[in-house]
Amino acid sequence: MTSQVLVLYFAKSVELTGVKEEEIVDVPTLISSRDLWKLLLQRHPRLFALQDHVILAVRQQYVPISDQVLTLGDGDEMSEEQRDVLKLTCDYLCVQEVVNAVSSTFCGAISLFIGTTREDEVGGRRVVGLEYEAYEPMAQSEFTKLCADIRERWPSVAHICVHHRLGWVKVGEASVVMAISSPHRHEGHQAVQHCISQLKASIPIWKKEVYDTQEVSWKENSECSWSSQSKMHAENTSV
Repeated sequence: MTSQVLVLYFAKSVELTGVKEEEIVDVPTLISSRDLWKLLLQRHPRLFALQDHVILAVRQQYVPISDQVLTLGDGDEMSEEQRDVLKLTCDYLCVQEVVNAVSSTFCGAISLFIGTTREDEVGGRRVVGLEYEAYEPMAQSEFTKLCADIRERWPSVAHICVHHRLGWVKVGEASVVMAISSPHRHEGHQAVQHCISQLKASIPIWKKEVYDTQEVSWKENSECSWSSQSKMHAENTSV
């Protein structure tokens, strides 16, 4: 049996296909999402540019590209869109801008994390701010890997956005804002926790603590595999 399916395109996919919607006839009623994606690639080979950055939606429900078999019916809508955003900036961070970047009518949850500079006291010295720097091209490539990892662990995740400050960030200001949207809150909460941990572990962003004595100290994240704190934790938990 076959069906007639309405395909909706959004964002970059519109530019690659040149259409916002099209009807496809004679689509098998039982078809895997992977074969459905291959069908779209046959019609629009330029969509291959989105191969690692796309998620399908059928009847307004996200469907990861896999061997999962779908049951289609005449008039079913299918859409595709996915956003992974990393912004490194010296400007103040806007929480609403991050939330807007992941908003979706198909999602019932947006999980949010805001990391701020805290006023620690280290060896009798008071932290007055942090200075950040990044290897930006590598940060973008590592972020792409991180997003792929998140989507493999939580396929229902829709959009991921991280804004991170560079340069001087004084006490009380946000240094990182991240948001992840998902149909339900549980997946989003887990994905955000994983995202911040892995961001600290693998994204090449460095921070320097600045104290009220004018002294400074570069700090390493305990999540990094080369961190002395990480090695100590591994030794203490090994069996």
